[in-house]
Amino acid sequence: MTKDSGERPTIDTPISPSTRAVGFWSAVLATVFSIAYIIGQLAEWLGLLGSQGGPESASTAVGLAVLLTPSLLLGSSFLVLVVSINQLASPGKRVWGQAAVAFATAYLVLISLVYFVQLTLVAPRLAHGRIQGIEAFLFVPFDSFLYAVDILGYSFASVASLFAARIFTGMGQERVVRAFLTANGLLLPFLALQMYFHALIWIAALWAVTFPGSTLSLAILFRRAATTPNQSARTI
Repeated sequence: MTKDSGERPTIDTPISPSTRAVGFWSAVLATVFSIAYIIGQLAEWLGLLGSQGGPESASTAVGLAVLLTPSLLLGSSFLVLVVSINQLASPGKRVWGQAAVAFATAYLVLISLVYFVQLTLVAPRLAHGRIQGIEAFLFVPFDSFLYAVDILGYSFASVASLFAARIFTGMGQERVVRAFLTANGLLLPFLALQMYFHALIWIAALWAVTFPGSTLSLAILFRRAATTPNQSARTI
C-alpha cells in the first residue's frame, strides 16, 4: 500500500488483486478452521468425544482427530494471512509485518510438528490400544512434552498478532482489526504460563473470541479493499 502523511495503511489505497484474494481467502479459512476447533474443544470438555471431560483430560483417538485436524490446517492458513497482512504495511511499518511473519512461521512449524505426530503416529495406535513405546509422544494437557511445545507455538502466534496489530493505525475497520489482534496478543502470558498455573487456561480460552474475531475482521478488511488495475501493479 502507499502511505499517507502519517504512514498509515488504509483500505482505500488499492492493493494488488492477488494480495486481496490471498488475504481474504486465508482469513476466511483461518476463521472456519478456528471455529471448527472451538466447537470440537467444547465437545471435548463436555465429554462428548470419549474423554472424561474438562481441560485436564487426555483425548481419545476420536478427540484427537476432531480437534487437531482443523488445528493443523489453521496453522498454514494463519501464516499465509500474516504474509498478506505484511503486504499492507507502509514502508515505515514493514518491520512489524516482517516480525509477525517470523513468529507466525515459528507457530506453524511447532504446532504442525505436534499435530502431525498426533494424527499419524499417536491416534492410530491409541485407537488400537497400542501405546507402548510412544508414551513420550502422548498429548496430555499440562503434563507432556508435546503439550508444552503446543502452547509455545500458540504463544508465538500471540506475539505475531501483537506485531501485526501495529500495521493498522487507521479508523473504521482497521480499528476493529487492531483491537482484535491486540487482544489476541495480550493472551500471551496466559498461554505461556499454563504449565505452571493450570487455571490460566480459563483466561486463555478467550482465544475463542479474539482469534476468530481477528481473522473475520481481516476477511472483511480484505474484502473491502480496492485493487490495482492489473497484477503487475505495485502493492506498496
